[in-house]
Amino acid sequence: MKQSASKSYDAIIVGGGHNGLVCAAYLARAGRKVLVLEKRHLVGGAAVSEEIFPGFTYSVCSYVVSLLRPWIIRDLNLVEHGYQTIPLECSFSPYPDGRSLCRWSDADETRREISRFSTRDAEIYGTYGATMARLAAFAKPIIDSPAPQPASLDPRELLQLFRLGKNLRDLPADLLEQELGLMTMSAVDFLDAWFESDQLKAPMACSGIIGTFQGVRSPGTAYVLLHHYMGEIDGAFRSWGFARGGTGGVSNAIASSAQAFGAEIRTSAGVDRMLVANGKCGGVVLDSGEEIRARTVISGVDPRLTFMGLVGSEHLPDEFVKELTRFRYRGSSGKVNLALDRLPEFACRPGSSAHLRGDIAIAPSIDYLERAYDEAKYGKFSRRPYLNVVIPSLVDSTIAPPGKHVMSCFVQYAPYDLEGGAERWPEQREAFGDTVIDTLEEYIPDLREIILHRQVLTPWDLEQEFGLTEGNIFHGELSLEQLAFLRPVSGWAHYKTPINNLWMCASGTHPGGGIMGAPGALAAKAMLKSGAL
Repeated sequence: MKQSASKSYDAIIVGGGHNGLVCAAYLARAGRKVLVLEKRHLVGGAAVSEEIFPGFTYSVCSYVVSLLRPWIIRDLNLVEHGYQTIPLECSFSPYPDGRSLCRWSDADETRREISRFSTRDAEIYGTYGATMARLAAFAKPIIDSPAPQPASLDPRELLQLFRLGKNLRDLPADLLEQELGLMTMSAVDFLDAWFESDQLKAPMACSGIIGTFQGVRSPGTAYVLLHHYMGEIDGAFRSWGFARGGTGGVSNAIASSAQAFGAEIRTSAGVDRMLVANGKCGGVVLDSGEEIRARTVISGVDPRLTFMGLVGSEHLPDEFVKELTRFRYRGSSGKVNLALDRLPEFACRPGSSAHLRGDIAIAPSIDYLERAYDEAKYGKFSRRPYLNVVIPSLVDSTIAPPGKHVMSCFVQYAPYDLEGGAERWPEQREAFGDTVIDTLEEYIPDLREIILHRQVLTPWDLEQEFGLTEGNIFHGELSLEQLAFLRPVSGWAHYKTPINNLWMCASGTHPGGGIMGAPGALAAKAMLKSGAL
């Protein structure tokens, strides 16, 4: 083993995903000497842009931006470092019967579209949106602050709990009822209380299942719906956008900010294990055998990879290991990226491409979505999956040649635990990709004729290439029993771990997944506040 003798660091961050980079930027801004180690050849984790096919840049995994906290954008001067978003202009839903629905940023236009399915739903849709925005505003402080500690007797923690309880008590009766429903109901049950049209409810319910191995009728999925509603751009809730240059543009801007503050970033530098002795972490050993020491080590990878992979259960309390084994991943999604010779045309709405400048939901009915989930429960990928599709090249000319396009398809359900074992995914990869194309061809008849290249990522690939345990895009499901002070383990939800000088900063901690940055920023603030750094 060779030891790095050239430098010593205040902090080593294992994993150059966007949360690890955010954490590095905040610590470097505070004057700490920080090293980020990333296994792959580029930073970003699942928020990366890569030219897999000449001339076409894919947002390989994560593909839209919204949850990135505005205060992080300001604190880290991300706009100055190239961060730029392009708002999604609409949400388009095609149906097998030849009809379609487009929800626009213009309220009147949206009302006219919805009224073709239900006059009642058209009139109430605006009220629903306003109510969800108010609920998102109530929940916003929760995701922008450390998780409460219900068992703590620390006066500061008690004050935080008191404020949270007071805010809940002060909610108007109608909002309190909605908030309690969101915490307990399924996405479908919650939406049923508002709307009657299946064509409207189905694509809306999808926000409750993204990244979870649950169906739209499963209790608890209403909260995941709210989680995605908390995204904002320029202060507007439920606003989503494309990052110019792909989602790697977000990670590159954060990395540039971190380096401007003095952080050092090394790519192609995988970590083999953490140096743990006598309950204390003092550094890491790279795959190359190089040993690097630091006062503090911060994990930017998920809890299982951190503790069972890099630390080792022999260094951990038995009860902690027991609780950690209950933390669920259950990856349920995949990704198909396409390079297209020209813009695809949906048979139900030919001509103008305006309706393609946002996201496209292949979710024609609640029953369709539930059947897709039923197949996954028994270890099969959905033969007619839910697809969330975007064509970012329509609004970003930097990612495809003139006249050509990139199509990004998020796919659910694709269970990690495939029938016969997860190791069967490589032999099923192309069949999975074919299923996605088959599904899309029901709406875009000539799609196969215009495909120049396709990239298919299964949950197995997400685990093997990007280090996402069981392919879970959130580093662990966003179910109610795995949120806030329970994420990832009760008693250890504040970024600190049972190993002295070892902290966590990624999506497996509060407040969870998405291109949010909050876990990384809150972890850095917690370390600085505690005097650990």
